[in-house]
Amino acid sequence: MRPFEFTRAEDARSAMGAYRPEWNDGGAINAASQYLAGGTTLLDLMKLDVMRPSRVIDINALHDTSLGRIDAGPRGIRFGALVRMSEAADHPQVRRDFPVISQSLDLAASAQLRNMASLAGNMLQRTRCTYFRDTSYPNCNKRSPGSGCAALDGFNRPHAVLGTSNHCIATYAGDFGQALIALDAVVEIAGPRGLRQITFASLHRPPGTTPHIETTLAPGELITAIMVPATPFARRSLYLKVRDRESYEFALASAAVALDLDGGTVRQARIALGGTTTIPWRAREAEAQLRGKPLDDETAAAAADAAYARAVPRQHNAFKVELGKRTLIRALHQAAALEI
Repeated sequence: MRPFEFTRAEDARSAMGAYRPEWNDGGAINAASQYLAGGTTLLDLMKLDVMRPSRVIDINALHDTSLGRIDAGPRGIRFGALVRMSEAADHPQVRRDFPVISQSLDLAASAQLRNMASLAGNMLQRTRCTYFRDTSYPNCNKRSPGSGCAALDGFNRPHAVLGTSNHCIATYAGDFGQALIALDAVVEIAGPRGLRQITFASLHRPPGTTPHIETTLAPGELITAIMVPATPFARRSLYLKVRDRESYEFALASAAVALDLDGGTVRQARIALGGTTTIPWRAREAEAQLRGKPLDDETAAAAADAAYARAVPRQHNAFKVELGKRTLIRALHQAAALEI
């Protein structure tokens, strides 16, 4: 690990004051100033020499402010950005009214990591692509812009088939993000120019030609809260994760599904995909296939086909297209069968 300057912030203002935007070298997530919350991604990548911040700003003291609080009410729920994953998963209203959130958090990482990792940090976690995390591979556009993507013609079994480009096919590793995008979550962000809000769906950037710029956060901005509205489909929701083993493993394919049913007919559907995508992925074409129709084998299969119609598989991950479809079909049927 390289030498770096370490400072502790007591509030959001002092945290942003300690940030050095002039040190930014290509997107907030690659900047030389970095905020430290749970540290379960940042410290790993610093040890691997993938991330090399010159200044680390510890914001854990902000957990004692609104950034560490969960506020639940009839209009929805507000998570402070520093709420730990285990705190959110165990919250009674989350389990009752937003089960897809608690399930996505329960199925992520180990109990120890869930006790440490913050919600905002989990949202911003970086890929587990071997070519990104191992600096002995020189060709990684996400780590070294313009160097190429070794995964394109390398071993790409874990990689994405949706949202890819010729510059990057790295998979987004998170689970919580799929739940948030399915439930129309909104992110509150503090920055040098004050507070702003954006939809969670607009937080992450697909790789395109600049895979090293992963989010729409500006240098120095700090996520302060995540708001999830109460909706007709939130309670009939679930997260299904398919992986190589049942414990402590990233998804090969996953689906976050939320349904509003009138008898057996779909009034509204929300579908998000993971394990097969470069960012948290809203499958709007699949949702359109279900709207106004009975949820049966035929419509579920049509939705799955629509969800993966734009998939671009590579040599070792072509199986993910069929696996992703079957995962979504199974999730839709399980959600429809829920008693609420």
